[in-house]
Amino acid sequence: MIRIAVADDHAVVRSGLKQILSEESDFTVTGEARSAEELLNLLSNRPVDVAVVDISMPGRSGLDVLADIARRYPLVRVLVLSMHPEDQFATRALKAGAAGYLTKESAPEELVRAVRKVYSGRKYVSSHLAESLAEKVAGSDQGSLHASLSEREFEVLRYLAEGMTVGMIATRLSLNVKTVSTYKSRLLGKLGMKSIAELTRYAVEQKLIE
Repeated sequence: MIRIAVADDHAVVRSGLKQILSEESDFTVTGEARSAEELLNLLSNRPVDVAVVDISMPGRSGLDVLADIARRYPLVRVLVLSMHPEDQFATRALKAGAAGYLTKESAPEELVRAVRKVYSGRKYVSSHLAESLAEKVAGSDQGSLHASLSEREFEVLRYLAEGMTVGMIATRLSLNVKTVSTYKSRLLGKLGMKSIAELTRYAVEQKLIE
């Protein structure tokens, strides 16, 4: 029996996922979570083989949580199910510790296939993403401007684009204000931008924020 945890801040999405997964005779949904912290608490109290996780939940950054799960619960395979386009988030999620990545536009049967594949110890990406990654390795894809950002710089970019102040970001990421300001200056420099308005417009165009 494959024991699955579902983590998403929308009750309707959690309900839909549980219904799809529960239709499989060898699947059992052992718990659900509305936030990253709830997911970590769940993993500490219940046996879970695969966690189906949305990385855009309230509280801690989803990418941060992926790294935390990989470190604290190495036997749990995380399948990210996100509304964000694969080409913008999948690679970062996989680097952070995810075993697979799916968009919420995927068909139910693809979700089932993905759960089985990551449970078996393999990685799961769509054929579209696999082709995109192959092109990058071959050097035929120069990538987007934000591809050069570190994971923390990428997080700060998204929070700034969402309208958060440096102080709010510092609190969210448990960093001091000076450190966040340094990340802000660094990422603007890497992107060749001079203002938050310019950065926000870029984030919207690239679908980095909802």
